[in-house]
Amino acid sequence: MSERVLEINGLNSGYGSVQILYDIEIYVDKGEFVTIIGPNGCGKSTLIKTIFGIATHYSGSVQHKSEEVSGWRTDQLVNRGIAYVPQVNNVFPSLTVHENLQMGGNMLPTSVLAERIDRALNMFPDLQQRTHDLAASLSGGERQMLAISRALISDPTFLLLDEPTAALSPLYQQQIIERIDALREEGITVLIVEQNARLSLARSDRGYIFASGKVVHTGDAQHILTDPEIGEYFLGSH
Repeated sequence: MSERVLEINGLNSGYGSVQILYDIEIYVDKGEFVTIIGPNGCGKSTLIKTIFGIATHYSGSVQHKSEEVSGWRTDQLVNRGIAYVPQVNNVFPSLTVHENLQMGGNMLPTSVLAERIDRALNMFPDLQQRTHDLAASLSGGERQMLAISRALISDPTFLLLDEPTAALSPLYQQQIIERIDALREEGITVLIVEQNARLSLARSDRGYIFASGKVVHTGDAQHILTDPEIGEYFLGSH
């Protein structure tokens, strides 16, 4: 039986007094790649932020490996092996690539940090020749690679990603999703919120569709991709 990395039951959350999510039920098992899709403003990003302790948790259960973690501080979640890559403001533009990576593990012993930086750069070789360049000089795709690389410095086992391909060229979108999928080979479980539904679902095990702050459909990713009714309403019919 698979280990349940994340289990959410009856989750209600939002920002301050503004409720966004209603009675959310989702789960992610160890080694899975799970994608959340849905129209803009439906609460996808709010879910990721609630899991990571950024949005306001009202009620319901958020369990990581069978332990309740709702209300935990972000640093406590990082120490449990959870990493979060936000959609925007996810790098320090005035720092170099190497300095950004150092910020991902500034509490680590020097030798451990150096080893993890090397490993992160091996996963994203596009950055290997840019380590002394300012993050501000990177393309959008390279910045996203840097943001993910920095998240990997904490050696996570569970990665939360919010719209990692937003505003990127089709080539970089494909590369980013391929690299994220490859992280599973490193033992990392992935939960991703993604606007490019077809691209992400093609790599996913399962998917959830959100609308108006609720889960309206869930199932095998390939079924979601091939169901004509779902395609018409949520994926854009071809």
